[in-house]
Amino acid sequence: MPLPHWQVTTQPSLIAMMVSALGLTGDEQVLEAGTGYGWQTALLARLAAYVVSVERWPDLVDEARLRLAGQGVGYAEVVLGDGTLGMPARAPYDAVIVCAAFPRVPEPLVDQLRSGGRLVQPIGHGGQEHVQLCERRARGLVHRRMVTTARFVRLYGAHGT
Repeated sequence: MPLPHWQVTTQPSLIAMMVSALGLTGDEQVLEAGTGYGWQTALLARLAAYVVSVERWPDLVDEARLRLAGQGVGYAEVVLGDGTLGMPARAPYDAVIVCAAFPRVPEPLVDQLRSGGRLVQPIGHGGQEHVQLCERRARGLVHRRMVTTARFVRLYGAHGT
């Protein structure tokens, strides 16, 4: 389903695979880069202790906040900002999920991930990606497995494009 600003909603089955790959147990603090209308944010808020979702478009932030509030979704905060920069004020995170494609994981997101934390992101240039599950270790981000292949819009921001 198209969203404003040439964005699209991710199909529910793909969201389910990405969220499942995070292995959430209910105690985690999660960072989501790319809120859209907040559907995935709502799922994350039901599976984790707290979600911070960063969206770059003000109208999508407003819409997501309204939708989440209308559904009584608590434990989720939608903020206007650059998803490639994350939200360092709320770090560290136990899990990070990126909802757009880029050839590498933005370094600020790695820096904000707790040791042992998991990250899911589509890796590629936009159009045909490998959705990867990674884990933060002392030596940096370690690839764990490919979740699936999919098509995503490109990640934009200071550490994207």
